[in-house]
Amino acid sequence: MTNTIEEIAGTDFILAIGTNTTETHPIISLKVRKALKEGAGLVVVDPRRTEIAELADLHLQHQAGSDLALLNAMAHVIIAEDLYNKHFVEERTEGFAEFKEAVKEYSPEYAAKITGLKPEDIRETARQYAQAENAMILYTMGITQHICGTDNVLAIANLALLTGHVGRAYNGVCPLRGQNNVQGACDMGALPNYYPGYQKVDQPEIQAKFGAAWGVKLSAEPGLTVGEMLEEAQTGKVRGMYIIGENPVLSDPDANHVVSALEHLEFLVVQDIFLTETAELAHVVLPAASFAEKSGTFSNTERRVQLVRQAIEPIGEAKPDWQIIAEIGRRMGGDFNYRNSAEIMDEIAKVTPSYGGISHKRLEEGSLHWPCPTADHPGTPILHQGKFSRGLGKFTPVVHIPPSEQPDKEYPFILTTGRRLQHYHTGTMTRRTGLEELVSEELLEINPKDARKLELIDGDKVKISSRRGGIEVKVKVTDRVQEGLVFASFHFAEAAINKLTNPARDPKAKIPEYKVCAVKVEKIA
Repeated sequence: MTNTIEEIAGTDFILAIGTNTTETHPIISLKVRKALKEGAGLVVVDPRRTEIAELADLHLQHQAGSDLALLNAMAHVIIAEDLYNKHFVEERTEGFAEFKEAVKEYSPEYAAKITGLKPEDIRETARQYAQAENAMILYTMGITQHICGTDNVLAIANLALLTGHVGRAYNGVCPLRGQNNVQGACDMGALPNYYPGYQKVDQPEIQAKFGAAWGVKLSAEPGLTVGEMLEEAQTGKVRGMYIIGENPVLSDPDANHVVSALEHLEFLVVQDIFLTETAELAHVVLPAASFAEKSGTFSNTERRVQLVRQAIEPIGEAKPDWQIIAEIGRRMGGDFNYRNSAEIMDEIAKVTPSYGGISHKRLEEGSLHWPCPTADHPGTPILHQGKFSRGLGKFTPVVHIPPSEQPDKEYPFILTTGRRLQHYHTGTMTRRTGLEELVSEELLEINPKDARKLELIDGDKVKISSRRGGIEVKVKVTDRVQEGLVFASFHFAEAAINKLTNPARDPKAKIPEYKVCAVKVEKIA
């Protein structure tokens, strides 16, 4: 996030696109509700009529996978109606002329043919966003989990640059991260092409710095993404895998292929707090400690680094992740002689400029937002004040491309996936709690018109199939989904929805297209 969670409550206009905030980020949604109570406007863009959509002044229930056409059309309106922030564009950006030319064809009428929306609703959304004194855009994986996910994000950035709704309090672009420390994991280099702090592995000076710090010779070649690793496992090029805190058997697309790839490995290690569906395939399972059994830090969605203190001793043979990794490293001949997590944070500060001023000692006094480059720096709650890290903000022309799969006679429905309030991710934790009593099974949401055609009522069981596999699941008839669209979560192993989803990936970020795939639905007698 460019700004803080608290600022959401004080903004004047919120565009929530591709985010079911009230269910997937319920605490952040309280800030949205507070903003609405204070008179803020809210437009929600989502193919489903979610709870947050019901709170909105306007719900744009567009065709799944058409976000980019809508975002470009909003930019078209803002420019055509002379609503853009000329001073900001002239002083703080570059590439405006090329961008203006690129969105010229995206009139609301043109975008309406792609999105299924009314041209006047597109215009109204653009006007409200551009004319608000303060405005914020919230988005999550409904934007990123497409073959054009990176371009979707760039289109959102274009709107912020066009209007100057960035670099100020109560303005900004807010990607709401999906897990409690996913931001921290990315910050620490859990990406195949970056070292900690988003320092690129193919830059010789960066490679040399980390090589010197760790006492090893490092490759300049970026690694593989999860999807690429599984493909290489299937072919035998990757023969061993070490999976920490991840359950790809349920969470990754084309799950049948995932299982096949893992079974092709010569050696699989899984490190987790429970015996997950993935761990059941492992040759070795390493029991990890939960958050309550270890000390360290979490970096949340607003870049806030917070100290986590151990509350109880690890149960059984469980150990904190860093202790397990360090012990393996020592047995492999590495210098992994850390005494505690504070020493690891000290090393992070030495090699990661954005974390340079962060230590456990400082965090004892309170959390800090990175970038925090020095020990006397107060942290940076708001990014891009005065200037961007690259100097000028860059407009990036992007074009709409349709989803990888379109409905046809054999697979006439579009399946989109997401989460539900009561459960989390693959249910590894939440399904072992009382939450299981609240929601104990998956129900496929289907529109009443489609249900009538298939002679379905609530609770009927169907087989839903894609080009990759099929599962059986009960249905819930609801107008929350449009005609031709069905929805399910991926929390339940008994209805492993990711057996159906499409592994087609964004060529830039390599994110799979979870949000759109073609399926057929058949009633089971």
